[in-house]
Amino acid sequence: MNSADPYRSNRADLPRYLEQVPLGRSGVTVGRLGLGTAPLAGLFSAVGADQAAATLDAAWSAGIRYFDTAPHYGAGLAERRLGAFLTGPGHPRTEYTVSTKVGRLLVAGDAAPGDEAFQVDEGLVRVRDYSSAGVYRSLAESLERTGLDAFDTVLIHDPDDHWEEAVREAYPALARLRSEGAVRAIGAGMNQTAMLTRFVRETDLDCVLVAGRYSLLDRTAADELLPLCAERQVGVLVGGVFNSGVLADPAPGATYDYAPAPEAVLRRAQALAERCAAHGVPLAAAALQFPYRHPAVTSVVVGARSPREIAENVDHATREVPPELWDELDALGTDEA
Repeated sequence: MNSADPYRSNRADLPRYLEQVPLGRSGVTVGRLGLGTAPLAGLFSAVGADQAAATLDAAWSAGIRYFDTAPHYGAGLAERRLGAFLTGPGHPRTEYTVSTKVGRLLVAGDAAPGDEAFQVDEGLVRVRDYSSAGVYRSLAESLERTGLDAFDTVLIHDPDDHWEEAVREAYPALARLRSEGAVRAIGAGMNQTAMLTRFVRETDLDCVLVAGRYSLLDRTAADELLPLCAERQVGVLVGGVFNSGVLADPAPGATYDYAPAPEAVLRRAQALAERCAAHGVPLAAAALQFPYRHPAVTSVVVGARSPREIAENVDHATREVPPELWDELDALGTDEA
């Protein structure tokens, strides 16, 4: 750690998103605001190489030092772009942390246009593999794609229909890598809470990444997962704070969980936006800051596809949200009617 770097300091005069905080009991520290790299790999719409590099540069200039990626994102494209940036000049390895994921191997094949919502043509298809051998292969290939010497954190990615293989093979493989010092922190990342709760209860994870299940529209993570993580000192990374778009802009045609938002969800999001507007606060600012209110939450991971979106995320992270607005949003957020 470079103590002269102000972004590594927790001085009271720094914006909260620049704080570096412990990730559970792992010894890893992460920024309170992390950058998710899925949009840089063509999620929903293509992003050129120059724009991706400019976005990463804008994030670095804004003080963001935690980056989350995965082989799944653009069939390896996100890892390659992130690695090319971080291994370039001016980015000392001691000044940032990176998480990637295992569970999907990339093999040669023809993917359909827009495969799994990514608008790229990498000549690769994803194959689910949560075996021990799959974990080792996935990490080796991720290291090769990024050019990094190691990852700080590795997450088991979306094992929804693969619990047995994930808990009996992927998790022990990661635990061995952690004990050997090859990986500093291990966890699981999913769009659901039930299996993440089971992971925390039955294994020795350092962290979880819960996407879309702790937001202004969906607070299910607060029922069991977040209290259990607090009890076990497991770090919580929150992604999907905009529920894939509807909480950034609840206009007709907005997406919710990567599909067109149902009319009832759209109405609720618009009601939340109206309350925010009455207080002069963008809905996206409240959506981004909402998870920080829970003491179990370590970091919020937000994607961006342009320098403009980086600037917007930083603005949203630093907006003042009055307590009375939180009260009004809480009332709407718990009303499922």
